[in-house]
Amino acid sequence: MRLVHASAVAVAAALLVPAGLTAQNQDPDRVVAGGGIMVEGWKGKVDARAAGRGSTVKDSKFEMMGDAIHATIGPAAIYWNPAHTATGSYTVSATFKELKTDMGHPHPAGIFIGGQDLETDQYKYLYCTVYGTGEFLVNEFTGAGARPETRAAKQAHAAINKPAADGSATNKVAWRVTGDRAECLVNDTVVAGFDTSALGSTEGIYGLRFSHNMDAMVTGFGVER
Repeated sequence: MRLVHASAVAVAAALLVPAGLTAQNQDPDRVVAGGGIMVEGWKGKVDARAAGRGSTVKDSKFEMMGDAIHATIGPAAIYWNPAHTATGSYTVSATFKELKTDMGHPHPAGIFIGGQDLETDQYKYLYCTVYGTGEFLVNEFTGAGARPETRAAKQAHAAINKPAADGSATNKVAWRVTGDRAECLVNDTVVAGFDTSALGSTEGIYGLRFSHNMDAMVTGFGVER
């Protein structure tokens, strides 16, 4: 009988585990003590995969700290105020300061627009998020399932600030919609642009999106028309 060394079996088994699952096991969603949404009028929704594991927005803390929103995030989620809607031409922007970046497993944050049916299983929204590694990503949920469609794959851009000496990374993120174009800007530089005909609706609720396990301050959130 041919014998196989146990370590070889372990290596082979590890190769069969999907990369996403391995990363998840190494960096599982945390539960933030005293969590919940503490900003009046705001709501939140965790990603479908997190919800499937039993996570809720109560596992994160979303609160005001002076003039800033302080987001101490467990599961990945979006946050919005139903009164915040935009149509036609507009620019939505905010400055995100990730208080401590993890360059080995970076977490993105940014802005979504075109939010519709957010409290249902057929939610729709378009988001642009920025990583402390100097990269960005544009995805869109179209109401067709729990996974987003990629509009601009994760990629580096010189306009994106990397962490400062204290480990924090600060970037201004914006969506600008004018006529038949929608553009994501980081630090006032266009990093991705799209014909609106290639997207779902850019009209609807706008808000904030955070990856899991983040600690971030958000200032200057608002819309210009």
